[in-house]
Amino acid sequence: MELKATKYSVEGPVATLTLSRPHRRNAWTGRMHTELRWVLEQAEQDAGVRVVVITGEGRDFCVGADTQALEGHSEKGGYDPGTSADLAMPGYGVAPEFDQNFAFMMALETVTIAAVNGAAAGAGLVLACYCDLRFAAPDAKLTAAHGPLGLPAEFGLSWVLPRLVGITRSNDLLLSSRKFLAADTDGWGLFNEIVEASELMDRVYEYAYDMAARVAPSSLATTKRQIYLDQHRDVGTAVSESDRLLNEMIPSLDYLEGVRALTERRRPDWPER
Repeated sequence: MELKATKYSVEGPVATLTLSRPHRRNAWTGRMHTELRWVLEQAEQDAGVRVVVITGEGRDFCVGADTQALEGHSEKGGYDPGTSADLAMPGYGVAPEFDQNFAFMMALETVTIAAVNGAAAGAGLVLACYCDLRFAAPDAKLTAAHGPLGLPAEFGLSWVLPRLVGITRSNDLLLSSRKFLAADTDGWGLFNEIVEASELMDRVYEYAYDMAARVAPSSLATTKRQIYLDQHRDVGTAVSESDRLLNEMIPSLDYLEGVRALTERRRPDWPER
């Protein structure tokens, strides 16, 4: 696929997906949605990629739906996602609850990290919330954005945001659609770290490469799958499934290398997937 609204690069186990419409502040479009899915599918199929960093080109992350797209919905009398019938479906088929827009990111084996370098509104905030980890510049402006447009909370944000920051804070942000800064959320649990803009990408890559080096690829993928499936299960089922996975993974090459690295006090050299 020719990438027109995003950029994609891979360096070792870490890939970077950049939302790239800086002339429109990386506003969300059907084309960007299409490319995001396609790129994440490429990452998921690449045995060498374990982490995808998602960020925005220029001074913004993603300011939400492009105003031209918003006008188009009104003219057509309904929501038009602007995507084609051959839309990539990474993560689909793992569990029915993940077979939806953005929710599919929870079913990926690849870990996603949002580097929120600037404004994140509407779909931009949604995208950041569905990433597994989030880092932000302190002056990044955030908002759900839907309220002043007479729309519902979008793409399951009413499900994911309370699980990140709690019902009281999410009610404030979702019901008011007010604007706030990443710095205002310190201690909320919305971001893993709030880092000065000039240091943001260096810190995100430091974290990503360290995780990819220390954590076995099989463990990274399996643990991510457990985290999101267990949000929909009872504790007994979670324990039972972890026992099953334990017995399944102990004979693996990753386990053997992990034990050797631990006893030899060295960094592990993970076998290729």
